Parts: sequence; C-alpha cells; structure tokens
Amino acid sequence: MSGHEGVIEFEGVGHAYGDRVVLEGIDLTLTERRVAFVGLNGSGKSTLARMINGLVLPTSGRVRVDGLDPAESGAAVRRKVGFVFTNPDSQIVMPTAGEDVAFSLRRSGLSRSERARRAAEVLAEHGLDGYADHPAHQLSGGQKQLLALCGMLVLDPDVLVCDEPTTLLDLRNKRRFVELLGRLRQRVVLVTHDLDLLDDFERVVVIDDGRVVADDEPAPAVKYYRDLVR
Repeated sequence: MSGHEGVIEFEGVGHAYGDRVVLEGIDLTLTERRVAFVGLNGSGKSTLARMINGLVLPTSGRVRVDGLDPAESGAAVRRKVGFVFTNPDSQIVMPTAGEDVAFSLRRSGLSRSERARRAAEVLAEHGLDGYADHPAHQLSGGQKQLLALCGMLVLDPDVLVCDEPTTLLDLRNKRRFVELLGRLRQRVVLVTHDLDLLDDFERVVVIDDGRVVADDEPAPAVKYYRDLVR
C-alpha cells in the first residue's frame, strides 16, 4: 500500500436521525495505519465509522476515501473498504468456513475451485488453517470473528473498519485479534471500548456527544477519555 492509499477525510460531517443530532462538525484526515475511535455508547463513533464505506451517509459535509465520496461512488469505495461488525453471526452466511470466505469472491470472476483455494489460503494465513470444511456456526466466538475478518481480507481492501469486533470475545481472543490487526498491510480503523488494547495504535480519536473532543496518541487520548467518563 502506498502512502496515499486508504486516506480517509471527513469535512464538516454531520448526521441526524430526524431531530436527533448524532454527529456535528467532524473534520478529520486519517492517514495513520492504526486509528481507533473511542467514546461512550451513543457518542456517534460507530455512525462515524460506518460512513467510511457508505453504510451511513452524512446529512451534512462530505466523506472521502482516496478522494472518492461514498455517497456518489459507493461500489468503488466498498471495493477499497472492508467492514467487520461486532457480532460475526451477522456476517457469516454460508454453512462452512471455506464456503463463507469464498462467497465474498462470488463477483470476482474466479472459478469455483479457485475461489475455494483462495479462501483456504486466507483462512490458513489468519489462524484458521484446516477449518475450511468446518461448520461455520459451530466455531468458537474468537474463530467466528476471525472468519468474519477473513471474509473481508480475501477481497484485499486498502482499509479495514472494525466496529467493536472484540466485544463478544474473552481477553485472550481480544488480544489475539488486535495483534492480528497489527500485522495486516491494511489501514485499520477500530471502534472499541477496550482501551487496554490500544497501546500499539498510532492515533486515538475520542468522540463525545457527536463531536471530536480529543485526538492524540493513545496515552493522552485514553487518559482524556477516562477522565471524561469519571
């Protein structure tokens, strides 16, 4: 990935559901490889993250990924941006792990055998070697989250947005998942409540009541957030 791929820009971004303002006046340019959004429930952090690939569109301002606006070029942006949800069961759609990852390649033009081969490779690369024929919904919670991640990584996006992906995991699997994110070539935007997992991130953005209230390296940003919570 070159230094320009995956650059994310928010310009005067706001969002409202009816009369309820969720985000207001967000101006950010994200160029770091590892960025985290933290904030209380209802702060707007997940809404902001979902704007990166057009799952949510701003009601004011603009979002750009590599200069592309998800509101205007949604398909092109989604080819660049993979999204991992909190609950992997919401992403797993096929009976076996291999079939589920291969399903992501259904529009790739690859043959069925080539899709299966590529799926097995990606599973092996990310901790699920030998699980291609395993029933997907019988995997452990940690394995399911790895499977959801593999379903995105097989498409080789430039950006990976993860919306509280460790919420349902125990501490060991939380650390394993975040360590795996640290090894990826992709630019990662992580929405999380797990503050102890952010030491290796380059930047932490604190969202409160729909606004950016802190934007710094992990230690000072997390301290600000802890003080805010108190």
